[in-house]
Amino acid sequence: MNVFLPYAIGHKVSRSDPAIETSDLAVAPAGVSQPILERITLRVPRGCRVALVGANGTGKSTLLKTLAGLLPPLSGRLQIAGAGTARGNPSIAFLAQRPSLEWHFPVTVARAVLAGRYLRLGWLRRPGADDREKALSAMRRLGLEALAECPLHALSGGQQQRVLIARALCQEAAVLLLDEPFAGLDSASRDILESFLSGDARHELTVVMSTHDLAEVEKRFDLILEIRDRRLVTLHSCTCGERSRETEEPPRRFA
Repeated sequence: MNVFLPYAIGHKVSRSDPAIETSDLAVAPAGVSQPILERITLRVPRGCRVALVGANGTGKSTLLKTLAGLLPPLSGRLQIAGAGTARGNPSIAFLAQRPSLEWHFPVTVARAVLAGRYLRLGWLRRPGADDREKALSAMRRLGLEALAECPLHALSGGQQQRVLIARALCQEAAVLLLDEPFAGLDSASRDILESFLSGDARHELTVVMSTHDLAEVEKRFDLILEIRDRRLVTLHSCTCGERSRETEEPPRRFA
């Protein structure tokens, strides 16, 4: 029996497709015509955990936004789970380092997490019992069940970060793109998020995360990529990760 997952409307995706595949990709920030990164050829299997490291200003956020479909590539080919990226693709969830959200909007944690279902349902369909159960399950896994009826503005920064991850989980995204997700987190939220990413989530999600925390990066990630001189360099690769076509080199410390 062939199994397909609805990663994009009108597109059937085989489970054999890699999570992320690029060929000779060049990317740049919005409004810039010269690439900040170029010649990126990469194949990331499903369920892989990828760390993206590099000095500030080298293009980590730009690359993540391009993978998310928020920025168009300058050139080259990019596919997520066998489909081209686009806004509204439910297979992709992106969490910016500083999300530009109005946290004082009068909405509870439960409703914010449930909003992740609308990419699957469309805005004209109301969530049903199955959708609410998915939202509840996501809140449980991120330690938010007791906060379900709390307004977003009453949460700590770490709790708000967990709400966004829970919304992505409720969305049933296949690829989770995280830009410095641990920056400024309280210890409790950090522990919960680390436990989630290293637990069952690794079997259902492909995670690409930018980070400056290199202390235990080789223990937690299958593939470690450094941005250096406008290229991607593989620092570490295990059986889960397939190397980019760059030379593997030892890790460096970043300022």
